[in-house]
Amino acid sequence: MEFTQLDQYLFGQGTHYEIYKKLGAHPTTLKRKKGVYFAVWAPNAQSVSVVGEFNGWDKEANPMKKTGPIGVYETFVPDAAEGQLYKFFIVGMHGEELYKADPYANASEKRPGTASRITDITDYKWTDDKWMKNRAGFDEKVQPMSIYEVHLGSWLKHPASEENKEGFYNYREAAVRLAEYVKEMGYTHVELMGIAEHPFDGSWGYQVTGYYAPTSRYGTPQDFKYLVDYLHRQKIGVILDWVPAHFPKDEHGLANFDGTAVYEHEDPRQGEHPDWGTKIYNYGRPEVKNFLIANALFWVEECHVDGLRVDAVASMLYLDYGKKDGEWIANKYGDNKNLEAVEFFKHLNTVVMGRNHGTVMIAEESTAWPKVTGKAEEDGLGFSLKWNMGWMNDFLEYMKLDPYFRKYNHNKMTFSMVYAYSEKYVLVLSHDEVVHLKCSMLSKMPGELDEKFKNLKAGYAFMICHPGKKLLFMGQDFGQLREWSEERELDWFLLGEEGHRDLQNFVKNLLHLYKKYPALYAGDNDPEAFEWINADDGDRSIFSFVRKSPTKRNNMLVVCNFTPVARPDYRVGVPKKKQYKLILDETGQVDPKIFKAEKKECDNQPFSFSYPLPPYGIAIFLY
Repeated sequence: MEFTQLDQYLFGQGTHYEIYKKLGAHPTTLKRKKGVYFAVWAPNAQSVSVVGEFNGWDKEANPMKKTGPIGVYETFVPDAAEGQLYKFFIVGMHGEELYKADPYANASEKRPGTASRITDITDYKWTDDKWMKNRAGFDEKVQPMSIYEVHLGSWLKHPASEENKEGFYNYREAAVRLAEYVKEMGYTHVELMGIAEHPFDGSWGYQVTGYYAPTSRYGTPQDFKYLVDYLHRQKIGVILDWVPAHFPKDEHGLANFDGTAVYEHEDPRQGEHPDWGTKIYNYGRPEVKNFLIANALFWVEECHVDGLRVDAVASMLYLDYGKKDGEWIANKYGDNKNLEAVEFFKHLNTVVMGRNHGTVMIAEESTAWPKVTGKAEEDGLGFSLKWNMGWMNDFLEYMKLDPYFRKYNHNKMTFSMVYAYSEKYVLVLSHDEVVHLKCSMLSKMPGELDEKFKNLKAGYAFMICHPGKKLLFMGQDFGQLREWSEERELDWFLLGEEGHRDLQNFVKNLLHLYKKYPALYAGDNDPEAFEWINADDGDRSIFSFVRKSPTKRNNMLVVCNFTPVARPDYRVGVPKKKQYKLILDETGQVDPKIFKAEKKECDNQPFSFSYPLPPYGIAIFLY
């Protein structure tokens, strides 16, 4: 094994898409001798050696040889073996002595240790062939996606024991329990927070030091692959949070890697986030771009992950994001767009989805940047989907209001349909909305506890029936009362109380309904597939609309009442003189009731029918 001239060329171009198979630590055999091949990119180093358990951490024992002008160092260490810890000892450009973890390591020492660990990730035997074959035909535009966002370490804690003081389930144990819950509830995908190795629990995995290493908190890389494999066998997709926006300044990490700015910009106005205290990648440097794009491909191709949710996209697109005057540098046109980041996204999305049909790339992008989900060749960024932060903000502002004041804010729930087709959206109620004193979802609701449950049910019904894919953070589906904390498990004990059980059953029924009927997902990006029946009933705070199926059969009529006032004689307009079957109401359990439309104009529709709409009433009809 060696770093060839072709490797040098491709890496220098930023197109060595499997660079992780060359850089890093790879168990191999050379001249019939078992050992490990090490390679690292340190372009401005004076010298590099590898130190570890195999040589007593002796910086003189295994010097590395520079292989060419690009600055890659390599060596073969006989008798180095899987499981052993190592670092690179780098003498920097100015004589600095640096001990760095391997940027391409596939495993790391468990924190607070910071060394990399030799492992062989090629020996896992996958059993998800059927899923992978079917994935190639997945089209998020017309198929259901209801995503369960999970922080693995705090979803459920293991009963503490001598061997497991922190209470983490390992990846294999978590796989079985998670799959069971997700299947029962009716979610289609799991989105995992904080899987790439990170030193600080409180960063939730958003300050990464080991981009190619599943965190050792929950086991080995093989254990992580088992988690993905098992979820696939249970017909559950897996999305990972992925963080190419910034990285922490930890001494063992990427910052100042060889004594110079290797991964980041040298000028702090380009290379630092003042708010976050982190470094910004240099997206214009081919080898850095290659590091990140190959990393996305590593998770998708090597670990069979079905998509990446890209964190903090806005912070990458705007040069002045979170910065004051004098803290940033304009681009060559004199404005604040990061042209290199734009090019990076086009390259990233084109390659990842071009090589892996049926995978999704999801942008967490909080501004009105145009064409985030537009095609790269048409000057879009090329993402599959974008988090709908506008909808989320409006929805939560409305839901927090005392019902009396909702009539003055009716447009907060209707405005999202004005721009619903400008991008391909995911409606999100993520972890960000239930931390930092923002309250849990249930606690945001007005009224006494009983009313809070009713409000939240109405809100969830509106969300699930509104165009767009769905994402709920763990705990929201049963009404977690406390804010989320990464230090403790969810308050599962609440399911001993009727209100929480009732909410969970309601969400379960909603999610299964969503998956069952194409009217609720197949037309997410088709303006013809949605029609307001009445978007203007602000005085009563009632919303009614229709979701149409592509087959014209099993269309949905949805009515949501956001006040505690019963409407015993409520009449709703409908487009066709048909029978309307009530299939879900606010109780979550219904014996289907049939309502016949009559020729009586209402809501500017030629037909209508009446039925009693309870306080916070929800009615989903099939026709």
